[in-house]
Amino acid sequence: MITLHYSNAMTSFVGPEGLTDEALQGAIVRTGPLCERVAKERAAGKYPFADLPYAEEAIAKVERFAEERRAAFRNIVHLGIGGSALGPLALQSALRPRFYNMLGVKDREFCPRVFFLDNVDPEETRELLEFCAPKETLYHIVTKSGETVETVAAFMLAIDRLKRAAGDKFREHVVVTTGARGLLRSWADREKVATFDIPEGVGGRFSVFTPVGLLPAALMGVPLRQLMSGAEMVDAVCMRIDPKTNVAYLLALVAYLLDTSRRKTMHVVMPYARALRDVADWFRQLWAESLGKKHSVDGKVVMVGPTPVLALGATDQHSQIQLYTEGPNNKFVLFMAPDKWRHDETLPEGLLPELSWLAGKKLSELLEAERAGTEASLTSAGRPNAFLELQDLSPRSIGGLLHLLEMATVFAGHLYNVNPFDQPGVEHGKKAAFALLGRKGYEELRTKLESGRRDRTKYVVK
Repeated sequence: MITLHYSNAMTSFVGPEGLTDEALQGAIVRTGPLCERVAKERAAGKYPFADLPYAEEAIAKVERFAEERRAAFRNIVHLGIGGSALGPLALQSALRPRFYNMLGVKDREFCPRVFFLDNVDPEETRELLEFCAPKETLYHIVTKSGETVETVAAFMLAIDRLKRAAGDKFREHVVVTTGARGLLRSWADREKVATFDIPEGVGGRFSVFTPVGLLPAALMGVPLRQLMSGAEMVDAVCMRIDPKTNVAYLLALVAYLLDTSRRKTMHVVMPYARALRDVADWFRQLWAESLGKKHSVDGKVVMVGPTPVLALGATDQHSQIQLYTEGPNNKFVLFMAPDKWRHDETLPEGLLPELSWLAGKKLSELLEAERAGTEASLTSAGRPNAFLELQDLSPRSIGGLLHLLEMATVFAGHLYNVNPFDQPGVEHGKKAAFALLGRKGYEELRTKLESGRRDRTKYVVK
């Protein structure tokens, strides 16, 4: 279902900037036991996210809710940020038509439109909340902690509008997905609104197969069982003990070695399919937040982590490839593309004699030629690259791809010797925002921050 082509990361294809066969085989000998270690840790319950495709009761609950509510609303407004939005947005982009929200209700198979509010930009927030009439809208509020300030702010505005429009019936228009404790859990229990759980031990960026991602997907008509079956199929591959056949391990190892031994500190994820663009965006957070760490698991200061970059083929051939081909040789490019497409177009014949070489070609052929041409250009310039080839863009393939990338991140965390499940750098920024907004208990930090802001005024130019 998913094939990793990594020949263009090797010296025999890309020259001295690639990996030698000896270096790769030596690394497999040294780190290959990770495959057995991860399999054992997985069996012991260390990776709760990996068990989500098998969570029959939770999946069935989502399906029942979606079946009951799908036809009752014209709109779904999903309120979340970071991992609480990127996963479900990736599912929408990958598995629904490109202009899904613009289609008529019949063409959407009587499913609601789905909008994502994942920032506190005042203009965007106002426009979306006014565009979606409260009486026609179901608001899905997602935050594991229940206190994510951006989501809580959007929640306050949405509920205020909803109460004014629907009165006591506002509860029928709200569903909360959150952790077992926290502000929103208490509010939801008190108000008796519908709730879904984010399991303990599953962080936001690994939550796409919880109700965080599954609920909006089900409301859009995505077949959850097919999505989960793909994840299950790839899960078996990711648990292979033989490192030479474990795709998740090999992807992580090649990326890690290129970073640490060849200084390819920027990892460009470049799908050649618009449907995969937001999957790459989701992966960008997964790779960055999981691997970018100051401390190793044994407390040493290491400051490691590649910088993931999103590019879209063929669009970014016209904005980025010049840099990737002839600029600093510090990048590893990972292509993604399907072998089979859901739809295609054939270019007409007889328009211009000068274009006869294009006539009769399919757009899928053109896009693959663009990808292969970019691959050849990078390779001839000594720029390491690899290719994740999907069988197709079905729910099974997408489910498998998401699970593969999650497990590759786990393997990469082991290789870098960091904890892929925490994010201390993010937490500091959250606390600073709380202090500046006047939250109780952060007075000392606020004084310090405001003092620092005053000290730098001499470096401001108007």
